[in-house]
Amino acid sequence: MSDVVPGNGSAAGKRILLASIHDVGPRFESEVDRLVDRLQSHVGTGRFAMLVVPDHWGEAPLASAPAFAARLRGWADNGVEMFLHGWSHRDDSAHEDPRAAFKAKHMTAGEGEFLGLSEAEATRRLRAGRKVVEDAIGRPVAGFIAPAWLYGPGAHAAVRAEQFPLAEDHMQVWNPESGDVLARGPVITWASRSRARIRSSLAFAALARVILQPLRTVRVAVHPGDAHVPALLRSIDKTLAAFSGRRVAHYSDLLGPGGGGPV
Repeated sequence: MSDVVPGNGSAAGKRILLASIHDVGPRFESEVDRLVDRLQSHVGTGRFAMLVVPDHWGEAPLASAPAFAARLRGWADNGVEMFLHGWSHRDDSAHEDPRAAFKAKHMTAGEGEFLGLSEAEATRRLRAGRKVVEDAIGRPVAGFIAPAWLYGPGAHAAVRAEQFPLAEDHMQVWNPESGDVLARGPVITWASRSRARIRSSLAFAALARVILQPLRTVRVAVHPGDAHVPALLRSIDKTLAAFSGRRVAHYSDLLGPGGGGPV
């Protein structure tokens, strides 16, 4: 991937904040509602992204939930950016590569769906998921973000070939087709599945509120599980408040005239 030169895009040369809600789908409707209210109180209506899972763990198909699909369309009409976020979010790969096996075991709880997929299987899921989400929202998706931000070689190749305009992992946002890196720096996120992970994510968020201030682009991502942990919700509030002086942007602003700019 290559860095791009700051241009005249709406995000270039300005310090911005990007906010997102992950794992959006009918399985977590009540949690998503709570997170929408929380984000909007900080960033305004529609000034964030939703990462939509077409069929979370094979148990919550969006295609069979017309009422929730209508809500997605309404959010999109109000300005929310919609990203495809895998197909099922469940990792069902064997992971013969030791490095991938380590990531699958230690970086996520069996949810790095696109880490071990072949290009052919990744392509199949991308196309199927894209159709489901775009049928629901009535417009193209803004891009693709892999579950748990984990990509294998097959996923990278498929996302590039399918010409998604934007992709993101833990450390950067890029244009898959050109390879241009549009933003750098760790995403601020929280983990709720154990007390140890809650403590560590609270500590990282507190540190990030200070050390990430110099970055041109700061990314904040919340998950449905956060809605059930008061300490995480307080940390989310503090973190968004810490970056309140920035312009709240959409990811697509990074693709403005001149290509946006690296961080």
